[in-house]
Amino acid sequence: MARSLTLKNLPDALYERLQASAQQHRRSLNSEAIVCLESVLQPPTLTAAVRLEQLRQLRATLPPDAVFEPGEIDAFKREGRP
Repeated sequence: MARSLTLKNLPDALYERLQASAQQHRRSLNSEAIVCLESVLQPPTLTAAVRLEQLRQLRATLPPDAVFEPGEIDAFKREGRP
């Protein structure tokens, strides 16, 4: 069953971005909002085999003797973050 949702106090900048995106994709504001929500709340599911293959491909790009210390891993995760 479909449900309705009313959004209140939507910031002007967010509304304008949603409206521009809807126009770009030739959708109504409502349809664009649904697509945006679905993309965040229902990400596509990958099978374990597909995810494992992606991880193996990523690992193959690293040098065979690569060892990362916990501090380096933390630095990589924080890189580019404020």
